[in-house]
Amino acid sequence: MYRNYLKIALRNLRKNKISSLINIGGLAVGIAVAMIIGLWIWDEVTYDRYHANYERIAQVMQHQTFNGEVGTQVANPALMGGEIRDKYGSDFKYVLQSSWNGDHTLAYQDKKLLKPGNYFEPEVTEMLSLNMLQGTRDGLKEPYSILLSASVAKAFFGDADPMGKIFKVDNQADVKVTGVYEDLPLNSTFRDMTFILPWKLYLISNPWVEEMEGPWGSNFTQTFAQIADHAEMAAVSAKIKNVKLNKVDKEEARYKPVVFLHPMSQWHLYEEFKDGKNIGGRIQTVWLFGIIGLFVLLLACINFMNLSTARSEKRAKEVGIRKSIGSLRTQLITQFFSESLLVAMFAFVFSIVLVLLMLPFFNAVADKKMSILWSNPFFWTIGIVFSLLTGLIAGTYPAFYLSSFQPLKVLKGTFRVGPWAAVPRKVLVVVQFTVSITLIIGTVIVFRQIEFAKNRPIGYERDGLVYTGITEPIYTHFDAISHELKSSGAIVAMTGSGSPTTEVWNTNGGFNWEGKDPNLGVDFPNNAVTHDYGKTVGWKIKAGRDFSREFASDTSAFILNEAAVKFIGFKEPIGSILEWNDEPYRVIGVVEDLLVQSPYQPVRPSLFHIETGQANLAILKINPERSPKDALGKITAVFAKNDPASVFNFQFVDEEYAQKFGDEVRTGKLATFFAILAVFISCLGLFGLASFVAEQRTKEIGVRKVLGATILNVWGLLSREFIALVLISCLLAIPLSYYYLHAWLQKYEYRTEISWWIFAVSVLGALAITVLTVSYQSIRAGMINPVKSLRSE
Repeated sequence: MYRNYLKIALRNLRKNKISSLINIGGLAVGIAVAMIIGLWIWDEVTYDRYHANYERIAQVMQHQTFNGEVGTQVANPALMGGEIRDKYGSDFKYVLQSSWNGDHTLAYQDKKLLKPGNYFEPEVTEMLSLNMLQGTRDGLKEPYSILLSASVAKAFFGDADPMGKIFKVDNQADVKVTGVYEDLPLNSTFRDMTFILPWKLYLISNPWVEEMEGPWGSNFTQTFAQIADHAEMAAVSAKIKNVKLNKVDKEEARYKPVVFLHPMSQWHLYEEFKDGKNIGGRIQTVWLFGIIGLFVLLLACINFMNLSTARSEKRAKEVGIRKSIGSLRTQLITQFFSESLLVAMFAFVFSIVLVLLMLPFFNAVADKKMSILWSNPFFWTIGIVFSLLTGLIAGTYPAFYLSSFQPLKVLKGTFRVGPWAAVPRKVLVVVQFTVSITLIIGTVIVFRQIEFAKNRPIGYERDGLVYTGITEPIYTHFDAISHELKSSGAIVAMTGSGSPTTEVWNTNGGFNWEGKDPNLGVDFPNNAVTHDYGKTVGWKIKAGRDFSREFASDTSAFILNEAAVKFIGFKEPIGSILEWNDEPYRVIGVVEDLLVQSPYQPVRPSLFHIETGQANLAILKINPERSPKDALGKITAVFAKNDPASVFNFQFVDEEYAQKFGDEVRTGKLATFFAILAVFISCLGLFGLASFVAEQRTKEIGVRKVLGATILNVWGLLSREFIALVLISCLLAIPLSYYYLHAWLQKYEYRTEISWWIFAVSVLGALAITVLTVSYQSIRAGMINPVKSLRSE
């Protein structure tokens, strides 16, 4: 019996080649999209699950009230880990202090490489369940030791044994290799941690940490923890909330610090906080693309339903004959289901090919390295079951509809598809194009928001700016290096800075001014720079003057941005006094707001003062008359000459600024990709229906042509119904897309408006696509000689 079902199904596929190809192709594209999105979602939701203690690891974070608003930060005092261990040790298995993952120069003999790594307390190997390829997890017990990732070990030693080898770190400490661990996967928070140094070495190398007078007021390290097996995350988090408040002085208490645990399971997908509450984050993008994937698959299923029911009259006699010789309705339903399942399985095989073709593009856009999980039985089980389920869903309506035909009417020749039979098809076409047009509008809005933010004034000239970290030899010869590079024509300016122009590395409190609310806790980005900072970055002075070496008093002066002037409330800022830690600083200038952090958020009140010690970074302005490659070659050579033991990584500011739009650009590109596929699937269905309608009305068209109808008349006859359906889709898609996109834009404080022309262009685009899709069949039908279509009449 089932063999017979299969034969009939294959015969029908061969008989109706066009509709079969449309069904298989459409379903294959839909399944491929669902599969790719499924792989991406799997990669996202399994983030950090590599670590065996995933459910019990957390980062210690804190909410603080700055400038009247509750902010959330990951930075903690260096004493945080020890205090939590002392006071709440029974609730934790590990509480570990850490530096920030950053680039360091590793040198072995004559080979030097700049690699990202971290300082951590020794138990990090156990907490993160590192897979040790050589050595043991006790490798960080000694202060002058280092653990290497497998990739770094191979970069230095190839296949030779690295154990016991001596490295020099940042041209300072000599450390011995005590272990090699497996590289962490790309979907791990610690994937860029290519080596680990002991926390003790960090304290030895930075003695100022333990010599600080107010250690609880300075947040410059990270704290990670693993709760005890008997403990519960929320309960432990509530216990430690006042651990910092109990240690700070009166000034720091104004910030109302509340310490809490942020579980590893939420680091990647629930990373955003607002007003002290978790508001989600990347999880919204996961949901968005999950829904898009289901909708694209739904569009393919709609094609199958429409084309199957549209050709019902052609199969009516088959149903009538089979019923008249004893076939039960359940047998007919099984037959039609077997056809849809066969189509689904063909589509599944074809979808694997499409996934292989599309994955490289998708990986490049999504910044992933995904691949088909060939050896994973779970993947194949889900894929096959999902495809079969798709076939069942797509075949349900056609199976029940076709099996309901009355054999008596069919065999007497009185069976006709009623006028209401086309209504479900029309509804499904409207659903298809409503989804497609909504995706088109959404894509336009996403890119409009990106362009709106990109065109926002940033307050400085980022073109030609590069920066790198400063070592002690570079600091010692800073002025000489600047002079040599300017004399060579490689640069036009060079300055020292505590932070890059694209990030905030330092904030400070302890500010007072006349009229300030004594209960207000303030925290301003406060960048320590050298005198040439303004000239180098090209900021715009709005009032007062720039820093100058001609004024010795500038070492006790501030330049404020416009946001700071507005927040503080200075009516005449120039000459006003701003106290910092009880020391008076005079305001000498006001600059246009520099866009340092998110381009979608307001600029924070910020201050600039003269650096009296060693700056963190050197920022250089490349001579626009020199090629960046030539200029950077000269800069690198001069830096290497002054510090041959270090490796310098020069970052282009315009490239870093572009990364601020990374998530939105990726979302926009992926949305465009899926919108194009959705439109393609919808057009496939439209093409198939147009072909069916043209075939169904062949004789009518012949009569009209005999009576004088032109090809244009025939085109209008066949096209207007589809155009009307697409117009209805537009009327539904416009309010639907406006509602959801308006809600999406609310997460950006600096956002574009949804203009009417976006809807107009989308409607015109949808109509143009419809006309082009239907026109082929309409014109082809209009060109048929009426003699051929009427010869049997």
